[in-house]
Amino acid sequence: MSPVLADVLQVTALIGALALVHRPFGDHMAAVFSSTKHLRAEKWIYRAVGADPDAEMRWPAYLRGVLAFSTVSMLFLYVLQRVQDKLPLSLGFKPIAPDQAFDTAASFVSNTNWQSYSGEVAMSHVTQTAGLAVQNFVSAAVGIAVAVALVRGFARSRTGVLGNFWADLVRGTVRVLIPVSVVAAVLLVAAGAVQNFGDLHSITTLTGDKQTISPGAVASQEAIKNLGTNGGGFFNANSAHPFENPDGFTNLLEIFLLLVIPFSLPRTFGTLVGSAKQGHAVLAAMAVIWFAAVVAVTVVEYAHPGTASQLAGGAMEGKEQRFGEGPSALFAVSTTMTSTGSVNSFHDSFSGLSGGVLLLGMMLGEIAPGGVGSGLYGMLIMAVIAVFIAGLMVGRTPEYLGKKIGTREIKLAACFILVTPALVLIGTALAMALGKGESSMTNVGAHGFSEVLYAYTSASNNNGSAFAGFGANTDYHNTMLGLCMLLGRFLPMVFVLALAGSLAGQNPVPATAGTLRTEKPLFTGLLVGAILIITGLTFFPALALGPLAEGLAA
Repeated sequence: MSPVLADVLQVTALIGALALVHRPFGDHMAAVFSSTKHLRAEKWIYRAVGADPDAEMRWPAYLRGVLAFSTVSMLFLYVLQRVQDKLPLSLGFKPIAPDQAFDTAASFVSNTNWQSYSGEVAMSHVTQTAGLAVQNFVSAAVGIAVAVALVRGFARSRTGVLGNFWADLVRGTVRVLIPVSVVAAVLLVAAGAVQNFGDLHSITTLTGDKQTISPGAVASQEAIKNLGTNGGGFFNANSAHPFENPDGFTNLLEIFLLLVIPFSLPRTFGTLVGSAKQGHAVLAAMAVIWFAAVVAVTVVEYAHPGTASQLAGGAMEGKEQRFGEGPSALFAVSTTMTSTGSVNSFHDSFSGLSGGVLLLGMMLGEIAPGGVGSGLYGMLIMAVIAVFIAGLMVGRTPEYLGKKIGTREIKLAACFILVTPALVLIGTALAMALGKGESSMTNVGAHGFSEVLYAYTSASNNNGSAFAGFGANTDYHNTMLGLCMLLGRFLPMVFVLALAGSLAGQNPVPATAGTLRTEKPLFTGLLVGAILIITGLTFFPALALGPLAEGLAA
């Protein structure tokens, strides 16, 4: 079988699997977040934290819950890293330096999972499991909770309440993330992924050198790192490491886990607002952008210029031989468009134009299909913008799902879409102007600039992947990237929840003959156009200095 045919079959199988679970999984999540019953285990958790799961919250209270929980989580993870040498199963590792501990805590609490360390030689078993893996669950659950709160804003009328943050957090963890992660972890172990709490092993290689092999609870962390669109690998090589990703089956399984919740949440949205077609329109916009990016990166990598690449049938430098160009491109696009950061190849080795597509996927806000929760609320914000633009073109008050998009709503949506561009461009500019970016590059020229731009794009959009040539473990970058991750995660949530509260307090507006039909293909096209024009063009000058310049020069 030719590699191209194999790639087509893999993409087809992936799309088929996602389509198969889209409706039942989306409906399950809708039932979870609309249920009035509490499981016994959930009641224990509520008692432990002193929360009343039946008390409805207005958006300021909901936001305070998000920020309070995330603050406590960050402090816990920071302290855990600083004292890991004094805890059981430390493997003899030293405590993490203060600046790197701050960066890592900010990274995992913000669902970014940016790593300026090598996990197998830095993090103890307790830090990896009780710290990093736990945050993989709860940070993803926070994103889902905020997305559900926004959906309730559209679904409810004449009320300012959005549900209960603690109930949403616990249900998302207990009823959605944990069950799927358990099944995925079992499959990964069965396929050869490592899962144990053993000691370090010293072996002698075929060349006579000594090498230390680090075991650990790899499969369980691998499952939630992909399902929760987190991305933090147990090993420095991430999903390129055979202990994390043994073969082609596990590679496709991990890509499926990356996409299954983000691509199912539009069904949840449609169910909760009472119109499955509205969810289909959002899903179609996500799918169009994602599929176009997959095709673009795959084609470019197969046609990579250069004698060596052409003789090899494509660009293989930086890619695993057991995967090849197609699965590597599919993984790379899926991870950069889902705020995951999990990688099975080095993005630094992709061609200039391919790297530009991966960067653009993050710059769009990672909404195609986006991170767990964050992709849906990002897409709904863009839908509000698209409706507003359509209203300007026909000269009538814009409406979306029976809610008027007035001055307050459009200001909140505008603030949302301006946060990450400001962080990316200002962060990159400061790093270059102060010489901090150049000192961390391992390449010069356009590619070196792309390394810096990628780092701040990844941090500000809560992705976590990196151009591997960028040396991020410095006091400056650990601090600045940590701040970008925190601001890029929680500032947008402020605007999302404020918008949800504003929408929930409105009276419903009846549809008329002049109402824009937002469930139709025309609106999907308008939504895709708004995303590419408004968000994409914001970053065009920066892309022109980096990946576009490199790609055209080749």
